[in-house]
Amino acid sequence: MKWFIISLVVASLIGSVMWVMPSPRQRYQANLRLKARQLGIQVQMARVSLPRALGEMEPEVRTIPAYRIARTNLERGERDNWSGWEVLRVDTLDHLGLIENWSWSKGQGTLQPEALERLNSLLEQLPDDVLGVESTPLSLTFYWDERGDETRLDLLYRLAQPMLEQKI
Repeated sequence: MKWFIISLVVASLIGSVMWVMPSPRQRYQANLRLKARQLGIQVQMARVSLPRALGEMEPEVRTIPAYRIARTNLERGERDNWSGWEVLRVDTLDHLGLIENWSWSKGQGTLQPEALERLNSLLEQLPDDVLGVESTPLSLTFYWDERGDETRLDLLYRLAQPMLEQKI
C-alpha cells in the first residue's frame, strides 16, 4: 500500500510538470517571436474586426498576432499628415483598386495610383496565412496566423522593406 501511495504522488507530480510545460506549437511561437524581436519587429496580440463579408450578417472579430515593423524614416510633418490604411483578406463590396479577396477596412482612396500598385504587388506575394496589412505613421503591420516556418517571417520582413522605404 505504501508503494502505491508513493507511486500515485510521483505520478501526480510528473503530471503537473507535464501540464505546465509548453506544447510544441507554443515553443514554435516563442522561437518565432524571439526571432522577430531580433529583427526589430514588435509582436502583439491584436483584436481585428473584419469587415462584413459578402453574404454575412455579422462581422467577424478575431484575435491574431500583429507583427509591427517600425517606421524610422518619417519626419515629424510626414507623421502628422499621414493617412493610415488597413486592408484585410476578406471579400466585401469595399475592394476598389485591390486585388481579389482583399478589402479595405480603413483608408480607401487615400493611396496614390503608384502606391496602390505597390500595395497590390505586396498583397500578391503574401502567404495565405496573412490576414491583413495596416499602415500607420508608426509602423507597417502584418496580421499573421504564424503558420509555416521561420522563412515566412523573413519573407514578411523582406516584403515590408520597399513599403517602408517608399513611405506607403
